[in-house]
Amino acid sequence: MSYFYTSESVSEGHPDKVCDQIADALLDHYIAADADSKVALEALTTRGLLMLGGEISSTAHVDYDRVARSIIREIGYTKSEYGFAADSCGILSAIHGQSPDIHRGVIRATPEEQGAGDQGIMFGYATNETPDYMPLTTDLSNELLKTLAKARKEGVLPYLRPDAKSQVTVEYDDAHHPIRIDTIVLSTQHDEFIRPKDSTKEAQQEADEEMRMRIQQDIEKYILPPVIDSYGAAFRPLFEKGYKLLVNPTGKFVIGGPYGDAGVTGRKVIVDTYGGRSGHGGGAFSGKDPSKVDRSAAYAARHIAKNLVAAGIADEVSIQLAYAIGIAEPISIYVNTFGTNKTRFDDGEIAKKIGEIFDLRPYAIEQNLKLRTPIYRETAAYGHFGRTPRTLTKHFEYSDGKSVDCEVELFSWEKLDAVDLLRSHLL
Repeated sequence: MSYFYTSESVSEGHPDKVCDQIADALLDHYIAADADSKVALEALTTRGLLMLGGEISSTAHVDYDRVARSIIREIGYTKSEYGFAADSCGILSAIHGQSPDIHRGVIRATPEEQGAGDQGIMFGYATNETPDYMPLTTDLSNELLKTLAKARKEGVLPYLRPDAKSQVTVEYDDAHHPIRIDTIVLSTQHDEFIRPKDSTKEAQQEADEEMRMRIQQDIEKYILPPVIDSYGAAFRPLFEKGYKLLVNPTGKFVIGGPYGDAGVTGRKVIVDTYGGRSGHGGGAFSGKDPSKVDRSAAYAARHIAKNLVAAGIADEVSIQLAYAIGIAEPISIYVNTFGTNKTRFDDGEIAKKIGEIFDLRPYAIEQNLKLRTPIYRETAAYGHFGRTPRTLTKHFEYSDGKSVDCEVELFSWEKLDAVDLLRSHLL
């Protein structure tokens, strides 16, 4: 019997994602000037206010105010009528030095023996359901919002505001293959571009519904076609079997962003990863330097899982890594191939092989995936996984007058550079 699965995503203008992007932009500034920076930053947004807190050990002199406002402006909060704007919001900072108790557990005389920055469990996941080895529900949810943001920023849909959410339900058969797209939900913040004819409740409801219908028509015309085309001919039948499209189901979405809801760093961990299709250890990513295995080990686990599926080891793989604070080696490695294992080894033996093939000590992960570079701002919206690796040059300016240019490789954990290695050991 078929079944349904749903995942969601949120836009770069969602209050929680505003916080993630500010925290990661600040992290990038620290790492660009001082690669050994230890950073654990948190942000909170609400009406007209941004608050920063956390622990930092670094030689860099970062202008929090300038960096935060530039990110808020880039996202699109530029008008006072939004209730939260780059040039007028208040910014409070309560950032202090890193705890010496944590510091002693991480730093070692030999860099290779650097201990994990905290205890915890991390998951990596991959499936051959899509070309980027992500679940279709998660992938499509992100693509919808990326396309919506592009239309907003390019002026195609000038009435859009930055906050938005998407949700996609897919029907699967018993073999876990997608049959069709069942429902697409898209809620997007917008200007009040149609005013009621008079002050009556009925006139307001009529204006609201007229706005909602206009937005739905524009989404059907400008958003859905390029998204569907991006998946190619193989996926088109999934959309052609009929799906429900729900646009702004409440009828109106003018008040949004930090004005409508408080935002906090790290509250969208399932959006950041696999849309619920895999486990999550509970630790968030944004604002944390790679000595925190919450982040670096999750990237390493995704890298291994993706390469395993691409190598034909299994159609679907979940990997769990576990660490103890101050200890370099993971204390356990767990693999689940969900019955799709194509090798002569069982899942436990594959887990043992992974521990032999890959160096999963925190320092080795940092070096192998090039995590001690300013690559994090780009991860903080539309998911950390299923992204395209690319190289670019980033520029950073500091409050002491210095500037730094860095060539960085984004999303290195998405590279398929271990396929042959895994085949040689497991096939």
